[in-house]
Amino acid sequence: MAANMTPPPWAGASSDDLYCVLLTGANSGVGLGIGQRIIDEFLTSRPPTAHLVLIPTTRSKTKSQVTVLTLREHLRRTAHTSKALRARAGPNYDPQSVIARVHVLSIQVDLCDIRSIYAAADQLVHGKVTDPTGVIADVRIPRIDAALFNAGQGGWEGFDWLGFGLQIAAHGLLQSTTYPSFKRALPKAVVLDSQKLIGSDVPKSEPAPPELAEVFCANTFGHYVLAHELLPLLSRANADETPGRVVWTSSIDACRAHLDFDDFQARQYMAPYESSKRMTDLIALTSELPSVQKASASFFTPPSSSPALAVKPRFYVSHPGIVCTPMFPLNWFLFFWYWVTMHISRFCGSPWHTIDIYTGACATTWLALADQSSLDSISAQKSKWGSSASRLGQSAPKKTEVEGWGWEGIIEDNEALKRDNAKGVLRKSIGRKWDAAPLTEEQKVGFESDGRRCWGELERLRLAWAAALGRKET
Repeated sequence: MAANMTPPPWAGASSDDLYCVLLTGANSGVGLGIGQRIIDEFLTSRPPTAHLVLIPTTRSKTKSQVTVLTLREHLRRTAHTSKALRARAGPNYDPQSVIARVHVLSIQVDLCDIRSIYAAADQLVHGKVTDPTGVIADVRIPRIDAALFNAGQGGWEGFDWLGFGLQIAAHGLLQSTTYPSFKRALPKAVVLDSQKLIGSDVPKSEPAPPELAEVFCANTFGHYVLAHELLPLLSRANADETPGRVVWTSSIDACRAHLDFDDFQARQYMAPYESSKRMTDLIALTSELPSVQKASASFFTPPSSSPALAVKPRFYVSHPGIVCTPMFPLNWFLFFWYWVTMHISRFCGSPWHTIDIYTGACATTWLALADQSSLDSISAQKSKWGSSASRLGQSAPKKTEVEGWGWEGIIEDNEALKRDNAKGVLRKSIGRKWDAAPLTEEQKVGFESDGRRCWGELERLRLAWAAALGRKET
């Protein structure tokens, strides 16, 4: 009982000095880079009284333990070696006082298991979060300031080498390594076992819920359900409070051709990864459009067990650029030359070859930590933000062109692009796809229509699975 009464280590911090971040897929790859960068940039940008609660999610307790320990070791290293932190504090700098302001906990969630998603959300909203290493007693999370949806799967089996050669010949190295058309998706999508997802302890529902494809569920639908269930922690009671943020992870190359509503989950003939990322762009960029409100209204209504809150969370979308991770299946020899080619591409002027996980974490970290007034002043929710890098590896968030939406949902011709005030690799004209064309009104209307259809179909699936699992909806 004494352990239950132990106050959390941030108990002395005011509400304004507490920042809670949930990060999915944090045990490796870009997710781990985001966790590391969140720690570094929080400590150098927030007051010395501010506390960070970082909650990485993994699929197992063992992975959670390793992830928490890895992030704490990064924190310790940062606290002892950061010149910026030492300069801010002056001669009396104490690394331990910095370490004491960051609290890393973890929960387990499998985004391909709807019951696991509900359990994780219930734990965050109604229960307590544990420290898998035993350092911090079980604690209640008062709110979530930023939910960073990074976890995902690729669904590829390899390269089409002939296609690789043809694209290099037709469009050159930079275009081919940024917008590859030669990745081969697995010949058949993995479809999850619906009965196993429902479980034997839940009465059989009629009709049975729709089947779910694995990559679709891991990349988009699982996060979609999780975001809805976390509304009590992401929403705010009044407009004076800073809204919660949901930062979706997309891909630089998610085009209109990648999503077919006749194969919505990419179970038959569409490439599942690219399809899920186009879907991500559509729901994130249209979430506040009046034309979509009717389709998305039920999503933004909290679960029946929670009170309705006035201010819904803001949706943002980012991508990590081109990062060298094992997500794409390559042997060690090919991976080495892949890594070399990525460096060559960046040296030749590509803004999108971030290469390492820390640089690739730039855009998501910025969206997670930037002042709300700064994001609002540039209508950040209307753009897709990519991590970019200069030839020397200096990183910055960069607006990314989205087919059917442009950079901000604004129709711009080539003359307008010439008046772009951004500098260097941040200019809109740098890093565009070879077939990019100025946005038209017809394309924008089509994008909004596709967004509305995405919201409608995702809500249909969510409500069907909620009914199958006996979840009450308002």
